Amino acid sequence: MNKISLSIIVPAYRSVNTVSRSLRSLVDQTVAPSEVIVVDDGSDDGTAEAAEAMRDQLGDINLRVIRQIHKGAGAARNRALKEAKFEYVAFLDADDEWLPEKLERSIIELEKNNCILVSHDYIRCEPDGTEVLVPNCSKNFNRAGDPYVRLYRQGYIATSGVVTRRNAVLAAGGFDESLPTAQDFALWLSMLSKPETPFYIFSGALLRYHVTSGGITTHTERRLRCTLEIARRYFPTLKSRSIFPLVSLWYRVVAVHYEAIRAYVTQRRFGSALGVILRTPVNLVKLTFACYLIED
Repeated sequence: MNKISLSIIVPAYRSVNTVSRSLRSLVDQTVAPSEVIVVDDGSDDGTAEAAEAMRDQLGDINLRVIRQIHKGAGAARNRALKEAKFEYVAFLDADDEWLPEKLERSIIELEKNNCILVSHDYIRCEPDGTEVLVPNCSKNFNRAGDPYVRLYRQGYIATSGVVTRRNAVLAAGGFDESLPTAQDFALWLSMLSKPETPFYIFSGALLRYHVTSGGITTHTERRLRCTLEIARRYFPTLKSRSIFPLVSLWYRVVAVHYEAIRAYVTQRRFGSALGVILRTPVNLVKLTFACYLIED
């Protein structure tokens, strides 16, 4: 198997039942990475041991398993970034898995388009075994207009699909550990904030994203709060790149509230869903004033 100079970063927390599946997907790649760094973020269920047990199956892929106290996914990714030895890095969550051509295709697109970051579409795997193709990543990127503005509005980069340059991530400050969730979304907005920064989201689902009850995106209220903070934080950049920045801001605010409402309804927490509905116009007004006070 051909090998590329690339480090794979796997943050893992209480992932004993899934981390071997994620690592096994590396064995099937048409080109092999040079190393994979698993950061066990304070798990108490044998996650690190499950990762270590994959060493023989990974063959020539150098496996490093690092343990740290529980600090969150952003801190785990940052630790792995400091340890990574190669120019390219790819992110793979410990409950996701890649299709065989993921790395080969990503590197080809990264170099062909001379960009600092690539990602792609994915397959959403529900807990009941249902699989749904999600082509919105590449579709949103390819629509007319500035793809950064659409990224702000719709957050279409799948983190477990990202291959990027390590130096570019470090130059942007890495993952913001002060954010309990959505640190990845904040990082992409930071890395790609300058208009001349090229990135590319290509079509083709090369990732299976597994929805799990303990996954980061299931923390509905926390995700809502953090995403609104990110919208406020990056509004000045949006304003410099958009003719109608308020439209994009309002779109983002409504979209994240709608996402929270849907999550609560799915959980049959109808009171919480109603609470989000009632807070939506209030947060819309508050964030609008906050964004323009920043500018003033």
